[in-house]
Amino acid sequence: MTLLFTSYLLVTAVAMLGTGWVSSRIGAKRTLVAGLALIVVFAGLAGLSGSIDGIVGFRAGWGLGNALFIATSLAVIVASASGGFAGAIVLYEAALGLGIAAGPLLGGLLGDISWRGPFFGVSALMAIALVATVVLLDPTPAPARPTPLGAPLEALRHRGLLTMSTTALLYNWGFFTMLGYAPFPMELSELQLGFVFFGWGLLVAFFSVVAAPRLQTRFGTARSLSAALALFALDLLVIGVFVDTRWVLVTAVVVAGVFIGVNNTLATQAVMLVSPVERPVASAAYGFVRFLGGGLAPFVAGELAEHWNQHLPFVVGAGAVLAAVAVLATGRSMLAAADAELRGEPDVAGEVADEFGGAPDAVDSGLRARA
Repeated sequence: MTLLFTSYLLVTAVAMLGTGWVSSRIGAKRTLVAGLALIVVFAGLAGLSGSIDGIVGFRAGWGLGNALFIATSLAVIVASASGGFAGAIVLYEAALGLGIAAGPLLGGLLGDISWRGPFFGVSALMAIALVATVVLLDPTPAPARPTPLGAPLEALRHRGLLTMSTTALLYNWGFFTMLGYAPFPMELSELQLGFVFFGWGLLVAFFSVVAAPRLQTRFGTARSLSAALALFALDLLVIGVFVDTRWVLVTAVVVAGVFIGVNNTLATQAVMLVSPVERPVASAAYGFVRFLGGGLAPFVAGELAEHWNQHLPFVVGAGAVLAAVAVLATGRSMLAAADAELRGEPDVAGEVADEFGGAPDAVDSGLRARA
């Protein structure tokens, strides 16, 4: 069962490396359409499958479509939105949060009817998204200069992007340990599980859209992100200690939505600002690294629980998120420069050029373009 996450996310991670190469040759809109079409097909095939092994294989194909969509959608939203960079990120996280909240509840309702229901539901919803993208999104011609296949890996040589990507990998290890393994010790019905993650998703949505921008304004990105990660690590530790007490486990999973919501918005915004490369390339590089953690975590969690006990996966996840706090601490001045850009103080960027491994002028111009 954990391989349903692992096959999907690992394929997503590796495929991220080729998304910029594809979108720079056929255009962002066609890349989005191709990604959505793959999800429609493979989600439908998963619903028609007769075995878990078959679903695992179709989830891998689904992951390929997911990579094409995720790496391209953020760049398209930022380019299309009229409310500025920060507003576009909040819009993106608002849509993501609403989907995260509604998805588990709809999945629980459909799963209560048949285990095939959620897969067919995804296929139908993505078909609607496909039609909407074809009809409503303006054509996006391919760039004049195609992106090299190795551009995402080359981009990771920049310290800012590498720092945020490594932080995200460790955070995602804890996040997908909770998401991929916590439902097993809960021992709830499909519908009950849907309601638990519906409550979790509502908190993710609210704190992504409302709380994260306010915390950033008051305390800055570095302090807000560090606090959210530290509290999430503590929450995972509570899950690990009390995994046999259902009400504590359920409560801790729902509360995790607070910290995940704050992290999602601020981390997404920060990685776009600190990356001195084009947004699609930065998104692909960031996605490649972070989904490696997300893909491995559920499988490792299952192995740890099977060979030792159910407490250990969450304790390991808490340790990974604490390590993310330590990695993030090495880039505080980098994040201060990003905050300065959002406040309209671009000159600060040149003072921390070493954080990016580039010349001050290059860093400043790159940050200006992204702000």
